[in-house]
Parts: sequence; structure tokens; C-alpha cells
Amino acid sequence: MYIESLQLKNFRNYQSLDIQFDQGTNILYGDNAQGKTNILESIYLCGTTKSHRGSKDKEVIRFQEEEAHICMRIMKNGVPYKLDMHLKKNKSKGVAINGIPIHKAGELFGVANLVFFSPEDLNLIKEGPSGRRRFLDLELCQLDKIYLSDIVNYNKILNHRNKLLKDIVSRPGLMETIDVWDEQLLQYGTRIIAKRRGFISQLDGLIREIHADLTGGKESLALSYEANVQEEAYRAVLRANREKDLKLRTTGTGPHRDDLCVKVDGFDIRKFGSQGQQRTAALSLKLSEIDLVKRMIHDTPILLLDDVLSELDGDRQEHLLDNIQQTQTFITCTGLEDLVNKRFPIDKIFHVTEGDIKL
Repeated sequence: MYIESLQLKNFRNYQSLDIQFDQGTNILYGDNAQGKTNILESIYLCGTTKSHRGSKDKEVIRFQEEEAHICMRIMKNGVPYKLDMHLKKNKSKGVAINGIPIHKAGELFGVANLVFFSPEDLNLIKEGPSGRRRFLDLELCQLDKIYLSDIVNYNKILNHRNKLLKDIVSRPGLMETIDVWDEQLLQYGTRIIAKRRGFISQLDGLIREIHADLTGGKESLALSYEANVQEEAYRAVLRANREKDLKLRTTGTGPHRDDLCVKVDGFDIRKFGSQGQQRTAALSLKLSEIDLVKRMIHDTPILLLDDVLSELDGDRQEHLLDNIQQTQTFITCTGLEDLVNKRFPIDKIFHVTEGDIKL
């Protein structure tokens, strides 16, 4: 699987762009705030409908423009795909695959499998649980269309229920409708918990060896799923916490409160690990993600490395690069000299300056 080309119109700081990529390692270098990350963002957005930054559609459209367009051509198992995405300030985005419009994001997921790795990901362990849930959801949505549908529906139901909890204060008669929302919440939430549990179990089976290699066998890392509520107890706990939810006016039970536990030598490094341990564990997590995607799709995902090499020391850079062989990779960086001096494999180099790209 690899991206052949990318065309942009009025996306971020790019008025117009037409760029051809190599199947191997593509380097985009230049000073900060020139548009390197915007290229990676457009690739990820076109392949997943989501910005890795969490940006809204209107925020990625070039200043003073009403629309933006992304066109990405992909080769997958010898079959060409053309992905078109139109982004509009005041309307929903339009997406087409090979010229045929699609109506659900699930139809796009799986055409391109993308793994995004940024410096922020190195803080995945030490920061709050929302980032770890986002990590799980972004990858699971690409691998499992049913999960994508479930998480979208769950979040919609959750928002409705939370609004209802607020409205009941002034309209007590609405209380009789809460059971309807709870049933839907249970339906989707139970499936999300089960899928997350399985995914983390698979990651755990891969990450131990990867982390042992990164630490020279000095540390043993283990992942476990911290479900906010177990499937079999979900209904009873949700019902028991209803009065509390009404007081707080928010839903306190469900997978939107889950977390991923990371232990090194039996200690929870979210709380007790050093910064070095947390960053190494985060790198191990991303490497295991890459490995798991390879196994599940029987192909290599496309890797987007946004200025992450500068955040790693030499040994960890080597480990990362050793794990991306035979994979199309996009690397952004501010300086080219370090990459050349370290003799990293480079197939194509692009210099990015103020929204302009030159070979």
C-alpha cells in the first residue's frame, strides 16, 4: 500500500499543490510554520475523515476561501484508488472513492491504513486518559467499520443523555424517557468495551518484545484495559448511578471513562514512571500499533512521522527506523543534515517553504 500523489486546493497555507511521492521514504524538510505538518494532516484527513489535530473542517480551509479540496491517489494490492474530499465552511464534507460519492465515513475507512506519529504521542503515557482513548479509537476505527459505527452512535447517544440530564431539572416529566437512551447506550457501549479489550490484548502480546528490545532487556512492559465498567455489570451500575448523574448532570458510567494501564516491572508508569520510561513506553506503543496493523491487514500501513525523530535519541531513532522497512514513510524535519549524516534511507526529498514545495 502506498500513496502515489496528492493534490491540494485551498488547504491550510496551500493555494494549489500537486505532488508525486516515492513508495519508500519521503522527507519533507524546512523551517517551522512553513506547511510540512499540513501535508501530513491532509493525507490523514483524506484517509480517515479526521484531522489528527482534532481540527474542524472550516479550520483547515485556506483563509478567506469557502472550500478546500484534497485528492489522493493510492495503490493497494495492485488496485488504484482515487480519494476526493471536498471541505466546506458551512456544510458537511463531501467524499468520493474513484469518483463515486459515499455517504458514510465507514465506506472510506480501510482503503488507506495510516499511522500518525507526532511528538505529542510521546506524551501519551504521562497525560490524561482522553488521549489514550483517542489512540485506541483512531486505530480501531480504521481496522473495524462496525467499531466506527458503534463509537459514532455511542457518542451521539451520550450527548443526548447528557442534555437530557440537564433538561430534567426544569422539565421533570422528561425523566420517563431516560430508559430509552440508556438502552441504546448499553447496546453500543457494551460492544465498544469488548472491542477495546480485544485490541489491547493483541497489543500487549506484541509490545512486550518491542519494549524489551528498546530497553536492552532491562525492563518488562505490560498493557491492560481499565474498563470503567464491566460488560456484565454495565446495566446495573448505570441504573445505580442515575441519581448521581442527575446531580452532576453528566453520565459517569461507560467506555467514555475508560483508560489504558501501562506498567513497567509491575509499576504503573502513568503515576510513578520517569519521563524517559514514559516516552520509551509511548514509542513501544506506536511500534506495536504498526506491527499489529501489518498483521491484521496483511499489508504495511502508511507511516506519517511528524518531526518525531528530533525528539528521540540515536538508539530510539534506530529502533523506529528499523521497524519501518518496506513501508512508505513520510518524515517531516527542520534540518536535513542530521538525517543524511545518520545515513537514514531516503528515497525522495522535498523542501517546504511558505506553502511551496520543491524537490
